[in-house]
Amino acid sequence: MTVFCIDLKSFYASVECALRGLDPFETKLVVADKERGPGSIVLAVTPKLKSMGVPSRCRIYELPKDEEIIFAKPRMKKYIEFSTKIYKIYLNFVSKEDIHVYSIDEAFLDLTSYLKYYGKAPEEIAQAIIDAVYKETRITASCGIGENMFLAKVALDILAKESPNHIACINQEIFRDKIWKVEPLTKIWGIGGRLEKRLRKMGIKNLADLAHTPLERLEKEFGIVGRELLEHAFGIERTTVQEARNYIPESRSFGRGQVLYEDYDPRDLEVVLIET
Repeated sequence: MTVFCIDLKSFYASVECALRGLDPFETKLVVADKERGPGSIVLAVTPKLKSMGVPSRCRIYELPKDEEIIFAKPRMKKYIEFSTKIYKIYLNFVSKEDIHVYSIDEAFLDLTSYLKYYGKAPEEIAQAIIDAVYKETRITASCGIGENMFLAKVALDILAKESPNHIACINQEIFRDKIWKVEPLTKIWGIGGRLEKRLRKMGIKNLADLAHTPLERLEKEFGIVGRELLEHAFGIERTTVQEARNYIPESRSFGRGQVLYEDYDPRDLEVVLIET
């Protein structure tokens, strides 16, 4: 298989720049509602601010004191419009059955059956898609290429975003050479903070450690997830783009949340929950 994972760089902030005729790589812009106060969450920052060390998710009061920073009030309707327009661009290259929309700014495309038709290398097709997206929307995209969804996503997250042309293709040799030693494991798709802590307690700090851990030990600790972790350590992913696209959850849940102004001590959580 040949799978693309395409990401729209700093999407919300890039849309706001595009609407203003600005270059997000040269503009200090954040997407946040300043009227909500300094504790309001920043939804996105431009690549320019990221290059200055500003995190993509923070609060307004954590931003550097810089008069050049432009505050853009969130406009979800606009972001959805841009995302839909870009999805239609993808449809110029593959059919909808071969697209899995992972989020508003990220999608997986299965190019396996199209390579012969285009008669081009995967990297050339990826460049054509990226160019089409930019021409139509002024949004910069990056693309990871791999033989399955996991490798494509890893190529995107770790290699493509550092590539001059925003494209990275990964195979098993590159995977072991450049990805096996990546730390912390939270940089790897599918491994969150809690899981990373449990792995670290087992002496597993990177994918190389994970690959050399017996399956029995992983299954004892994580159940069925243990097998998936080991397979990912070897670059194996059994879910196809089509299966991911057609997946329907057995159940749905609803919740209610509240964004707190700052981090709270666990001892104060009872009061917060009662007040919510």
